[in-house]
Amino acid sequence: MTAAGDQSLAAAGVPPLWLVPLGGGVPASGRAILAWRVWLQTGPAEITQVDCTRDSLTGWAREGGEALWATVKRRLSATEGLRPAFAGLDMARPHVMGIVNVTPDSFSDGGDHADSAVAVSRGLAMLDAGATILDVGGESTRPGADPVSPQEEIARVVPVIRELANRGAVVSIDTRHAVVMQAAVAAGAAILNDVTALLGDPDSLPMAVRLGKPVMLMHMQGEDPRTMQADPSYPHAPVAVFESLAARVEACLAAGIARQDLCVDPGIGFGKTVEHNAALMRSLGMLHGLGCPVLLGASRKSFIGRLAGVPLPKDRLPGSLTAAIRGWEQGVQIVRVHDVGETVQALRVWQA
Repeated sequence: MTAAGDQSLAAAGVPPLWLVPLGGGVPASGRAILAWRVWLQTGPAEITQVDCTRDSLTGWAREGGEALWATVKRRLSATEGLRPAFAGLDMARPHVMGIVNVTPDSFSDGGDHADSAVAVSRGLAMLDAGATILDVGGESTRPGADPVSPQEEIARVVPVIRELANRGAVVSIDTRHAVVMQAAVAAGAAILNDVTALLGDPDSLPMAVRLGKPVMLMHMQGEDPRTMQADPSYPHAPVAVFESLAARVEACLAAGIARQDLCVDPGIGFGKTVEHNAALMRSLGMLHGLGCPVLLGASRKSFIGRLAGVPLPKDRLPGSLTAAIRGWEQGVQIVRVHDVGETVQALRVWQA
């Protein structure tokens, strides 16, 4: 496992490394973070952990040579620096993204908003409750979900997107199909949100470039939702997710998408065990090292149910709010949720 973009480290005989902000500052706030965790690769699948102050980290890096100092300086700058606007939204403050599933089989609210008029009404209520983005999806991505044809997906989402966009909403389209992206943008979608990070359809990356809309890249282990929970395994989950997303960011940059138009999502619950999800929740801050806004989608997920002993997704609001707060503490700019009003209330209290 080699840190993306750090080939110079290997050439200089320095092991790959990853930086996790621990405290004494919030990532992407434009201010220095005082406490850090350093993960160093010391074997083929071995990661050594060192906790230190920022001064100790920079002093060690300077003494380690030009390649090490350049890498650490770049990661610090990316993690601590302010983000430009994403889809016209100020990334200096957290945003709540409301989930509008126009599906009969989503894990939490399947069938609740399958009718387009009901879905539009639900989306408008979320806007009134404080959502700044509405994420419209026409295909369930729950574990084991059966695929939906792009034509059916388009029929489900386009009327909803068109009406919500006409009402002034910033709408994202949750899809892994290029033709659905195209139809959604024509209907007014402002953001592309792909659970496969533009890997699920060979035409997705070229389509994203052509459409010129901001893109949300999510990590998922496995080829699609039917296979993603088939014995997921990682040598080190946070590092593996970081590296996978780093590779997708680089692919998008090479294709012509600007970094300021990219957002990364660790994919909580997508090809991960409870332990993987918990490890990712503890280290969300490291994703800021990619220089992009971070999206967290943990609302009502099964790992919350397993940790808290709550079998029904709609009963997982307390755990979902806790996950959102953990994200905000680590600088997450966007949280994707089912319960907008409750999340906005929690955000306002957290910010006070």
